[in-house]
Amino acid sequence: MTEQLFHESICQICNNEKEGLRRIYEDYNPMIYSTVWDIVRNREDAEDVTSEFFIRLWDAADTYRPGRGHRAWMLTIARNMAIDYLRRRRREEPTEILPEEALGQTAVDEQVVNTISLEQALGKLRDDERQIVNLKIMGGLTFREIAAMLGRPQGTVAWCYRTAIQKLKEVRL
Repeated sequence: MTEQLFHESICQICNNEKEGLRRIYEDYNPMIYSTVWDIVRNREDAEDVTSEFFIRLWDAADTYRPGRGHRAWMLTIARNMAIDYLRRRRREEPTEILPEEALGQTAVDEQVVNTISLEQALGKLRDDERQIVNLKIMGGLTFREIAAMLGRPQGTVAWCYRTAIQKLKEVRL
């Protein structure tokens, strides 16, 4: 979806026309879901947050400012909603530290299985690497947009992306 078509859709939403939300939903639901899932790592939770995102988009449509990159604007909202969801969930659930959680993320396995799914391959990446790859490929964002969204230097984002891609190339598909 172009910036112009997105802006038209947002204007429709501001005028309480559901057609604008439908167009945005059809074009961006996979991207939003993928971004949210990358953070919450649970299908049901990702579906819930994604649904909430489109409700929030309806309510926040009047805050959109054209010309600033609609994808980055939407992904920032989705990312923040997913993080907020995890924070709320941690406060609501009793915490129990399991041995694997206490150790943190483990190193990449040295044994690479001959057949591996995309999800398993992405599982070989650190959380920040996976998020940057997701934003770059699924979100179609530039390194500059990703850096602004994550609050990291553009060079660091580009380096992290290249490192992640190299790791994925090492995994035999």
